[in-house]
Amino acid sequence: MKFLFRYIRPFVRIMLVGLSVKVFGTLVELALPYILGYILDEVVPNGGQVKDILLWGGGMVVCAFLALVCNIKANRMASKVARDCTESIRHDLFYRTMTLSAKQIDAFTVPSLESRLTTDTYNVQHFIAMSQRLGVRAPIMLLGGIAVTLVMDPFLSLVMLAVLPVIFFVVYFVSKWGVKLYAAVQRSVDGMIRVVREDSQGIRVIKALSTVQREHERYDAVNRRLVSAERKASLTMGFVNPAMSLLMNLGITFVVLLGAYRVMGRQTEPGTIVAFTQYFTMISTATLSITRIFMMYTRSTASAERIRQVADTPEDLPILSESEFPPREEEGFIVFDKAGFSYAGSKETLKDISFSLPRGGSLGIIGATGSGKTTLISLLMRFYDADEGSVRIGGRDVRTIPEAELHKKFGVAMQNDFLYSDTIEENIRFGREIGHEQIVRAAKIAQADDFISAFPEGYGHMLTQKATNLSGGQKQRLLIARALAGEPEILILDDSSSALDYRTDANLRAAISSHLSGITSVIVAQRVSSVKNCDLILVLDEGRIIGEGTHEYLTEHCDMYREIGESQMGGSFVE
Repeated sequence: MKFLFRYIRPFVRIMLVGLSVKVFGTLVELALPYILGYILDEVVPNGGQVKDILLWGGGMVVCAFLALVCNIKANRMASKVARDCTESIRHDLFYRTMTLSAKQIDAFTVPSLESRLTTDTYNVQHFIAMSQRLGVRAPIMLLGGIAVTLVMDPFLSLVMLAVLPVIFFVVYFVSKWGVKLYAAVQRSVDGMIRVVREDSQGIRVIKALSTVQREHERYDAVNRRLVSAERKASLTMGFVNPAMSLLMNLGITFVVLLGAYRVMGRQTEPGTIVAFTQYFTMISTATLSITRIFMMYTRSTASAERIRQVADTPEDLPILSESEFPPREEEGFIVFDKAGFSYAGSKETLKDISFSLPRGGSLGIIGATGSGKTTLISLLMRFYDADEGSVRIGGRDVRTIPEAELHKKFGVAMQNDFLYSDTIEENIRFGREIGHEQIVRAAKIAQADDFISAFPEGYGHMLTQKATNLSGGQKQRLLIARALAGEPEILILDDSSSALDYRTDANLRAAISSHLSGITSVIVAQRVSSVKNCDLILVLDEGRIIGEGTHEYLTEHCDMYREIGESQMGGSFVE
């Protein structure tokens, strides 16, 4: 829980004020049974007049009102601290999540990160709030009640003191075991979120292939695992409250029995027994509240640790010194020099990748699914670092270029990129300082201006979530327009024209060639027609370059390239 203290520290002052108010209100509340006992033992037996009874009764009303006001005020301050503290945690956690490297995201998994941002932060907020509400009141009630009862009747107080060690023993060991159980619950939540996320994104495919029942069964499986984990945690933690109630009720029973004997033996007064019973009830309530705090602590400890794992994850992909990797004078603008890479040390995804592309040139990458095309792009953009060899842009190793400077060079359109619920113009602008004229120009090059202008609102047309009110080809053209709008040095189209017909694809390539002649482009595609005009084409197979050259050269010398082309073009390379 040390992790939480760094966020709680700025709120220490308001917490101290709230805790002071809570302490005062609790002490006032502790006085109520004592006043009642005094009325029963001193005022009434001594022939107290009505005005004396009303006076002391009025004092009880004032104390009850003060306790109410103080508790309300303190609880509101506790809620504010918990809310603002958790807001800071969410802010930092989200930012850290956005700055994780691709490798770190792969390790945590996206569903787990979503769970940490939602369920785990809620658990922490609940604990911070309740610990302030109950964490002061309950101990004061417990210790104050014991202190007052020791003064009133030390003999009866021994009954409570005998019960309390057993209570704390049970709470300690159950809470210690509960941390592991709640950690397992959160892992099960991660699994359920993963299935929900996958099925919600693929709902159309699921319906089209009539696999709703199968996905329902898959969800049921992870749901049952979550229920099983929650059952284990609930059964263990659910043992605490009944055990506490049993022990405290036994204590009250013994207090009443012993108190009756002592009243009959004139060793104590009836009012003292009434007050003592109320104090014992307060102590019982305080003990149960402390138990609740321990239970919340158990759950929040597991959640706080999961949040800390992300927040304290060290920065990956550090900027290396140019003294270690000095810039080079070379003709190529984009250079891969014997680069190799594997995910998490598994089978090599890329092996001995070497090529050179001049500034303003165009690179086409083609190959079967799983051949390493997108991984090559990821190394270029430094989403991952090459395990061996190097990747250079303009003679500089990408590992020596600051992230903001490096990524500013690129305009990227991925096949599965996202569009959000906003206007078309804002989706193309994407939060950047780009004027309307640049947006229109980019849309025209991307062959998107015609269908955009056909909407009554034009570029102000509102997209639904995930742009479900656009066709696949329209989405891809908007994504390409977004990539072009920033006027990047390097344009990367990663299978981003797969939904375009051949004519639109050809017009797009012609527009990019004529309007953006100085741009360096990298085109990843499944279709030969998308890369045939590139200055350099790489043919990848199982992470290796098996063909490299122009369209004409590969047609003659690379069997795989020729087979791909013939299968797509019906035996001839004509457009």
